[in-house]
Amino acid sequence: MNPQITTPTIEFARRFSSTRRGASSARKLALGQLDAWGVPHGSERSETAALIVAELAANAVLHGHVPGHEFELRLVLGTVLRIEVTDTRAMRRPLRPEPAGDAESGRGLLLVEALTKAWGVDARPPGKTVWAEVGV
Repeated sequence: MNPQITTPTIEFARRFSSTRRGASSARKLALGQLDAWGVPHGSERSETAALIVAELAANAVLHGHVPGHEFELRLVLGTVLRIEVTDTRAMRRPLRPEPAGDAESGRGLLLVEALTKAWGVDARPPGKTVWAEVGV
């Protein structure tokens, strides 16, 4: 019988106000948590994670906001770093990004797609979770 080898994971989760300040706080706390886990602040991995958290949190605030509700950031560190942002607006699901041409917005998910191994959207009543995975 072969024992299954598993990689231990560690998790961090916190709720934030669905405001620009909440999105900024999510990014800062994510950087601090990653540093505490041994992903040094200012490293390429840390900066990549910061960009992804910033984009997903901003999208939750701008497109997933429901008055009176917060969004949640969850980080899971194992063989990959999984970043999840959950909001309560199920009706506004992000689509696969298309090149935006001269548009002044709409490039954030192109950045997320370029920086990650995988990303997607899962239904999570009463809303959705947008997740991204990056190598560690």
